[in-house]
Amino acid sequence: MMMHNWFECKIRYEKVAENGMNKKVTEPYLVDALSFTEAESRIIEEITPFISGEFTVADIKRANYSELFPCEEDAADRWFKCKLYFITLDEKSGAEKKTATNVLVQASDLRDAVKKLDEGMKGTMADYVIASIAETAIMDVYPYSAEPDVKPEFPDADKR
Repeated sequence: MMMHNWFECKIRYEKVAENGMNKKVTEPYLVDALSFTEAESRIIEEITPFISGEFTVADIKRANYSELFPCEEDAADRWFKCKLYFITLDEKSGAEKKTATNVLVQASDLRDAVKKLDEGMKGTMADYVIASIAETAIMDVYPYSAEPDVKPEFPDADKR
């Protein structure tokens, strides 16, 4: 299982509005990186082909998402932050314990987000409750993927 370190990077640039006028906008993107430095480098690399003119990385902050459920559908163009509570029983006291976690779901609307969240959580053994689902302003997500020709430093590390 691969752990992700998500960083929310805000890009500030001039965008041509519907009325033809230039307007300064700041848009958030999610990047999988090991450090703030790598996050900045990756977002610049990913965003450069799509933005003509100058842009700046206005802000970078850690984003606490334990899981991502992306979707290939064209209609699913929005990202929803879902707060879940996993319910576990304390063996000794018999009390219920709630553990909060955040997941990000790509969907077309709120109903679709709930449906995709439930689909994504099907294989989970633990009971969970959806505490909240809110649409985010995130424009796109860039997970880390190794280049196909890059060999791992320790090729047998995963066989232990």
